[in-house]
Amino acid sequence: MDEVFRALADPSRRRLLDSLNARNGQSLRELCAGLDMARQSVSKHLAVLEAANLVTTLWRGREKLHYLNAEPINAIAERWIDQYDRRRVRALADLKTALEAAEETEETPMSDANTSDANTGGANTTEFVYTTYIRTTPERLWQALTEPAFTSRYWGVTFETDWKPGSTMTWNEGGNATVDPAQVVLEADPYRRLSYTWHHFTPEWADRVGVSADVLAEISKEPRSKVTFDLEPMGDVVKLTVVHDGFEPGSTLREMVSTGWPHLLSDLKTLLETGETLPKPEGAER
Repeated sequence: MDEVFRALADPSRRRLLDSLNARNGQSLRELCAGLDMARQSVSKHLAVLEAANLVTTLWRGREKLHYLNAEPINAIAERWIDQYDRRRVRALADLKTALEAAEETEETPMSDANTSDANTGGANTTEFVYTTYIRTTPERLWQALTEPAFTSRYWGVTFETDWKPGSTMTWNEGGNATVDPAQVVLEADPYRRLSYTWHHFTPEWADRVGVSADVLAEISKEPRSKVTFDLEPMGDVVKLTVVHDGFEPGSTLREMVSTGWPHLLSDLKTLLETGETLPKPEGAER
């Protein structure tokens, strides 16, 4: 965690993270323009942030896009914040946000405030990207992503499929099976890459995870998303990058999975490294 704290100590690097938090998936050119910083300076700061795993990158054609990665912050929260009263911490954070918003409203003309809000792009983010490093082997991690003995422990879900591209998948969760012809394996390169479409949303699933009928109706109208796992061995650890994409701008489902994925992947990491899983958080979409 020392690298994380060193990376966060620099105000320019915090500005870069703020920029990505407002609009994720930016190129180097976009970050330079948005922050009025020299290209060389931005490149150096991004290198530090990448080394601390606070920023992860994906290539889209010839363009390298940068994403804010929640894993190190999530690890800090689990190490310290969980030992305190989360409700009090959140209340203080909400109070701070409200006061800052009030100050900004007083200082910013209404027309400028509206323009600024529209240009943040946060609600337009259409993919969720998360990178973590797990002390394991690609073979063991592949097992954890595909075999019921593992997925049932950290996810509470098992899959019925032969893990061949084009094959259908049955999702089993809490005694309920979700079957849909559009639930399919997209890619399966053992120990390197796995991709499949997300599950169909049923009333039984909604009841199990505590999703209201209104939210169920809303997310059922959204296009089907997909998740991709990239495994990259790096010495005695494996770099796991998860990309959940295919969302529309302002997707309700994206907000839900962005809450659930960090804890789920922390559970996966903990299980592989210690043999145990973490306590389940309240209200997280799994």
